[in-house]
Amino acid sequence: MDDEDIEKAVLAYLRKKGLKLTELSLQEEQNRLSTDASHSRSQNVADSYFDGYSRLRSWAYNSLDSYKHELLRVLYPVFIHCFMDLVAQGYMQEARTFFHTFREDHELMHLRDLQKLEGILSPSHLEEMELARFSRQNKVKIRLCEYSYGLLLQFIHKTKSFDMLGVINQHINFEGQPTSISDDSEAVSLIGASQDLAREINQKELHWGLLEDSVEERMEKTLSDLDKTEVEGNKEGDPEENNKKKTDGNKQGTSVSNKKKKDKAVGATGKSTRSETSMVSVAPRVKSELTLPQLPPEVELSILEDLRNRAQLNSLALPSVSFYTFLHTHNGLNCSAISHDGSLVAGGFSDSSVKVWDMAKIGQPGRASNSQGENGSMQGMHSLASDETKRPYSLLQGHSGPVYSVSFSPFADFLLSSSSDNTIRLWSTRLNANLVCYKGHNFPVWDAQFSPVGHYFATASHDRTARVWSMERIQPLRVMAGHLSDVDCVQWHPNCNYIVTGSSDKTVRLWDVQSGECARLFIGHRSMVLSLAISPDGRFMASGDEDGTIIMWDLSTGRSVSPIMGHNSCVWTLAFSCEGTLLASGSADCMVKLWDVTSSMKALKTDESKSGPTSRLRLLKALPTKSTPVYNLRFSRRNLLFAAGALSAGS
Repeated sequence: MDDEDIEKAVLAYLRKKGLKLTELSLQEEQNRLSTDASHSRSQNVADSYFDGYSRLRSWAYNSLDSYKHELLRVLYPVFIHCFMDLVAQGYMQEARTFFHTFREDHELMHLRDLQKLEGILSPSHLEEMELARFSRQNKVKIRLCEYSYGLLLQFIHKTKSFDMLGVINQHINFEGQPTSISDDSEAVSLIGASQDLAREINQKELHWGLLEDSVEERMEKTLSDLDKTEVEGNKEGDPEENNKKKTDGNKQGTSVSNKKKKDKAVGATGKSTRSETSMVSVAPRVKSELTLPQLPPEVELSILEDLRNRAQLNSLALPSVSFYTFLHTHNGLNCSAISHDGSLVAGGFSDSSVKVWDMAKIGQPGRASNSQGENGSMQGMHSLASDETKRPYSLLQGHSGPVYSVSFSPFADFLLSSSSDNTIRLWSTRLNANLVCYKGHNFPVWDAQFSPVGHYFATASHDRTARVWSMERIQPLRVMAGHLSDVDCVQWHPNCNYIVTGSSDKTVRLWDVQSGECARLFIGHRSMVLSLAISPDGRFMASGDEDGTIIMWDLSTGRSVSPIMGHNSCVWTLAFSCEGTLLASGSADCMVKLWDVTSSMKALKTDESKSGPTSRLRLLKALPTKSTPVYNLRFSRRNLLFAAGALSAGS
């Protein structure tokens, strides 16, 4: 007979004899002992997790520098799964204490996830919250070299940290590939259902080429024909003029020979430039799945003029930069946009307003710009004041909440804005009036972007969807659903058949506009994705995240090409030059950086069979803005780089 049976027998005897007070006293004592035992048991479990993780943490931080960067990767997944295990077993108070004791270690890299996990208040929340459910259903893949893996196992067995061993075995898979600190952005990634899904999706056929018979292609062909005509005309010049040139040349002597050397140098540069820019011209051509609008003749003439005057950029010929600084915004500026030629600049504000500046109306050019190209700062800086008394801007009012994105149409005749009021508004820049209010999202709309041909636009929202719209319809044409968290940014593919979205779930997806299905899933970021850009030839994409990481992706294969720690803070904007030879990035660290794309692409083409990153983007130049975070970057059709940001408070 065990203790429980004895206790039952005693209680039955007391009840039979009518000794009620004695019976109640015995029951109270049993309950007290049971509570103490339960508390002691929960304390033992909590202490086991607390001590095990604390020892693992101290050991990892005190490891040799050669292996520390690898061993520290293990801490975050172990931390969140220790917390969720305590919650699952019902030890809520102990779980909260554990969470708040060690959360500071991971706030820099995983703040958004920690804020969500902090909302777990009961075991049922583990099933209701997608992030928690997804983390518990999928293993994390971590790359450790063989020696680091051996050190970890040796430590666990030596300290008898069996709870930590259980967490690691259940939730982490290790790959035995040696890595360096610079590979950290790819060192941790989800496997299981998500990795299998990515592998399945990325096998789909993708037509990444450019539109056949596009406007720019027709204009470039026209420009090429004009150049040939001019060359032939020069060859068939007047014989007497040629003789005169020969006579003059003999008189000029040395100066002519110097000029010839200079011409040869220019010719060589031009030849290399053409070879670098050929990746756009050799891109395959595809048909558009959308009905595209016809452009008026005056617009085509404008494009032709821009192409004729386009600066050829490469690693030796960097772009001129024109920077627009918003003053006196008092932290109220949320977003900005610049028109294709830099003539209009728009800002979206926390007070629900949109403001548009016409650069032709802002004072004299001499007063508006401050040339500081030689000291490594911006070459042209323009100030945009929000002084209500002067009002050098057009005020557009209609939203009922903070405005989070603004976007000009390709020819700046329209402006889109999206807001926390769940709507997108279309404005006429000529009439300075609201034309349409689009409703469809159920939560704040973080981003809205016009397609390269105008008429269509795409939006990204807190409701975890992206949507494709037409200006002429008030309901969306397509709804793209699949992200596990907010869709933070959206961008169009040059051929208008695809859009790409970046999300707080740390993934990027490429969607087929016609079918609404996901055509590519990119896994590699370790924080929310805030910015996207697609190369002019349509094959490559760059994405920037909250940690400052920039990753280049090959759309044809779905794999990473060049992950780099590009900035010290959030990468808010990315832009490719017109030929795709340069990538510009802007960040909250008050820097604009220019990267050499050509070298990475050449390395990729040299060995297409590699499964890992082939090379890293080479930094060409860093341009500091002193105290202005960079909100927006845009290359004009002439390859001038426009940038915009708000001067930090107190500067």
